Amino acid sequence: MLSLKEIRELIDLVTERGLAGLEIERAGFRLRIDGRRNVSEMPATMPAVAIPVAAAPQAPRPVAAEAGATPEPEENVHVITSPIVGTFYRSASPEADPFAQVGERIAKGKILCIIESMKLMNEIESDVEGEVVAVYPRNGQPVEYGEKLFAIRLAA
Repeated sequence: MLSLKEIRELIDLVTERGLAGLEIERAGFRLRIDGRRNVSEMPATMPAVAIPVAAAPQAPRPVAAEAGATPEPEENVHVITSPIVGTFYRSASPEADPFAQVGERIAKGKILCIIESMKLMNEIESDVEGEVVAVYPRNGQPVEYGEKLFAIRLAA
């Protein structure tokens, strides 16, 4: 496994050389650094995270309204994606209610989920106001950077 210092050096290398990305696999851990983004687009936490290879995510299966079907693409549906690689959690603890449920109206800035990355709990907030129409990952499922998390039907 790589140390935090080694990971930072790799991030600097990708940035300095303008590389599209870098992927390293070592002793059952995999590190992927995407480098095509502008600094102004970078999230507060870096998307580069060492994860066990065995924890590679499976294809996301959405949790949608009762029928269990994926909502049809609509013009007024906004998809919230993961800003980091980590583990998706719908609530603050196993006993707590989920932050957001399908059918619930939410305000801009409402916490929708937590993504655990490198032992840090990152609260993911809604950037729009509307109604939750789908939750894509399962609770406790690993998620990749850019993976769909929620579909929100925009408020009129």
